[in-house]
Amino acid sequence: MVSVERARAAAAPRRAAKAKGARLWWRVHQWAGLKLSIILGFVFLTGTIAVFSNEIDWMLRPAMRVDPATVEGPVAWSAAARNVAALHPQARILLIEAPIDRGFATIATIQKPDGRRGFVYLHPSTGAVRGEGPWVGAQRILRNMHRHLNLPTKIGVPIVSALSILLLISVATSFVVYKKWWRGLFRPIRWRDARTAMGDLHRLAGLWSLWFVALIGATGLWYLAESTVAKAPPAPRAKAAAVKLDTRELADRLEANLTAARAAYPGLRIQRIVFPAGKVGAFQFQGQHRAVLVRERANVAWTNAATGAVVLLTDGRELTAHQRLSEMADPLHFGTFGGVWTKLIWFVFGLVLTGVAVSGVAVYALRLSREGRASAVWATAWRGMGPWRWPALVGVGIALALLPTLFRAAGGD
Repeated sequence: MVSVERARAAAAPRRAAKAKGARLWWRVHQWAGLKLSIILGFVFLTGTIAVFSNEIDWMLRPAMRVDPATVEGPVAWSAAARNVAALHPQARILLIEAPIDRGFATIATIQKPDGRRGFVYLHPSTGAVRGEGPWVGAQRILRNMHRHLNLPTKIGVPIVSALSILLLISVATSFVVYKKWWRGLFRPIRWRDARTAMGDLHRLAGLWSLWFVALIGATGLWYLAESTVAKAPPAPRAKAAAVKLDTRELADRLEANLTAARAAYPGLRIQRIVFPAGKVGAFQFQGQHRAVLVRERANVAWTNAATGAVVLLTDGRELTAHQRLSEMADPLHFGTFGGVWTKLIWFVFGLVLTGVAVSGVAVYALRLSREGRASAVWATAWRGMGPWRWPALVGVGIALALLPTLFRAAGGD
């Protein structure tokens, strides 16, 4: 009997220390999800919708829509360039992009003499002009709000990407807070009261989206590193003297340059053509080749716009490890690497992640609120955020308040 009592007495401090540690981890998990939940939810929601931002523009802009039955053969790059030049002879063609999916138009980005940017939409097979659109649309608005809150990128990108630290803390503490977490993947939701149901929903959604939260957190942390101390080395750039050719002359020379690029880089699936600009008088034919999970800019055929000679070829497989990570971040963060199906998966889990952020706040409030009224619950949550609620609210307010600057400037990053 004495030995049992002694064993229990010896085990008591260990149990107390373990319970204290569990409470500490729970507080860390709660802090990461609660204090800045306003801006976290805003960034999650805008990023989720941004996955289909091009499709939103497609629905809002009739000129972007093309009957798939009328599309056949390769993109009519040269015809598109000549038609844009005829429509806007005084403007600069910045780039032309292939349709992102069936039913989409080819898109030319132009810069008018007054500096404003805009889009010209063209039929992929014929290059015929279908219409025009402003540079600011759903894609631009959602991108800027999600990526840098409409602030200058040097300020906004580090602020937004720093939120990834909270995501990774939430993931790490989840494994400590929820013991034997895998058992909860199929545990039914208990609907006996609001507090229990919300807690079970939060736990279930969080468990099923752990992989997604970890991925978004990791890529967000990479963006933070890139924007502060670990910017990737620049990709090779062609050396080609600036050319004194107007828009029509460049459009007329595109076919010869395109032919040369295809001959030198036969496996390149061209998806974007960047026109000569500034001190670099070369076309850039960007696309996909054999490297996986890289942006189009990783595979480029550079041609001298004046002579049509190929001056540089770059292959995504030859990137350094640092550059490869930089190129992989965007496809993984937005799920664009597999077309509409991966985008749909990212969209669904983005909604789940947004719901986890909101439900986490509700769980906290329901545990502390003594009243069942919704107003009392959210008042408790508001108080629980403490002083952190103000910078979070200011961040969202800034993103919304600076929207008009997009429409005025219609340019920049």
